[in-house]
Amino acid sequence: TQRLRFLAGQSVRLDLGGGLSGTLPLANCPCDDRNLVFHLDASRDDPFTRHCLDQLGKGTSVDIEGPEGDFVLSEEHPGPLIFLAMDTGFGPVHSLVEHVLAQETGEALDLMWVASGERTHYEDNLCRSWNDALDGFRYQALRVGTDAQVEAVIRSALQEITDAPLRDAFVAGSETFVRAGLSDLAQIGVQTSRCRSLVL
Repeated sequence: TQRLRFLAGQSVRLDLGGGLSGTLPLANCPCDDRNLVFHLDASRDDPFTRHCLDQLGKGTSVDIEGPEGDFVLSEEHPGPLIFLAMDTGFGPVHSLVEHVLAQETGEALDLMWVASGERTHYEDNLCRSWNDALDGFRYQALRVGTDAQVEAVIRSALQEITDAPLRDAFVAGSETFVRAGLSDLAQIGVQTSRCRSLVL
């Protein structure tokens, strides 16, 4: 019955008890503030992730603290957007995209989602449905085998952006991915002040 007021793209701290806690970005639209969604990487072997995936069940109590973070939409520059996500970096990007779509601004929106190694684009059908149904929405499902390929893949995907100086950009994923994404965005003319990043 409780609600959490948050901005799209923000994170919360989850306390599972027994000394296990972690910070995760919310993956749902703020318009659905009673059902909180988180994306977890099942290939990670840290105690927090393993406990979430293997031991949490219906009715389990989890303490939530937040929200926090500035990976949020700018009120100063409503306009066309670029979203770069890698693996579960799609979680906070999903929250942002759903919020933008709910506002029906009609601005151009480019979503580029990179899957690494054996990981998948686990909500590919949803992204493709957005791409098919919405004017100005462009989705690219990309794949890399190694970190060394990340920058070149992003650079190639960004080539079709012709109005980069007008864009706000959001980059979420591994540290290597975020660093490469911010570098490639700067090279095509996206202003540094209009970029937001989140390392997961």
